[in-house]
Amino acid sequence: MKVYKLFILFFICVGLISNSNAQNDKKMLAAGSSFSPKNDTTLLNDSSKTGTVKKDTVPKHNPRIATKRSAFIPGWGQAYNKEYWKIPFVYGIIAIPTVLYFYNDSYYKKTKFAYEARYKAAFNSADTADLKNIDPQLTNLSITSLQSYRNSFRRDRDYSILWFILAWGLQVADATVFAHLKQFDVSNDLSMELTPVFNPITRTPGLGLTVNLKDQPRKQVITR
Repeated sequence: MKVYKLFILFFICVGLISNSNAQNDKKMLAAGSSFSPKNDTTLLNDSSKTGTVKKDTVPKHNPRIATKRSAFIPGWGQAYNKEYWKIPFVYGIIAIPTVLYFYNDSYYKKTKFAYEARYKAAFNSADTADLKNIDPQLTNLSITSLQSYRNSFRRDRDYSILWFILAWGLQVADATVFAHLKQFDVSNDLSMELTPVFNPITRTPGLGLTVNLKDQPRKQVITR
């Protein structure tokens, strides 16, 4: 009888120990296992301390901010995208039409002054005071050549303004496009499938492209 009592007592002890272990395992699974979200208990404890639980508190990359910044200051949008290596290229592209503008504008004014001075002297021999102020590089040019150079420098100056506007718009477009690509999903949640199709109207075969985008569930972020 004593042996049976010992076996019964042994099985009772084993049952109690296994039951307590099972309860501990359930608590651990509920707290942070891969089968249940971790924020079931931790979020409640942290929310009791902080008082609030915020969703999606991590700031997202906003393409509008990149567009506005690059529109105000060249390279600012690239800096917002953290593409700092592009900033020297941005200023290099903008500097080229800027330098050309001042160069062409300077020679346009010189050739214009020389042409007007030669034109006045040609019709009035007494009005030769401005001939002394002509740039030395232009003294040997005829009035026809001065007129041609004047028109050429004026045209190039106007083109440099156009190229400056295009260069400015190009860096704004670059900042905007790459800001959008910052949020472009290249994870495993994307799927693409090419399938053969048949067009009944033209009676010709073709290929169909199907792209499936799966939205990931948003994670809750606790701010302390």
